[in-house]
Amino acid sequence: MSADEAPAVVDARGLRCPLPVVRLAAAARDAAPGTLLQVWSTDPAAALDVPAWARMRGHRLVDVDARTGDDDAADEWRVTVRVGP
Repeated sequence: MSADEAPAVVDARGLRCPLPVVRLAAAARDAAPGTLLQVWSTDPAAALDVPAWARMRGHRLVDVDARTGDDDAADEWRVTVRVGP
């Protein structure tokens, strides 16, 4: 991902499994191949579920970023995928 290539954001904060993946899948259906999508989630399962979904659906995992709060525990995950063909 280049510095000037901003992903389209799928905001799934506050939603529990499987909804972050469901929202991401809906966005991927409407996206052109090569599009970057980034799901924002407060559900720790998204850090595992989104990469597994991407692999099964032929998309490419670009990044998994755990955002930490004041207590150094991950409070939010931002998972970026590139839509496949």
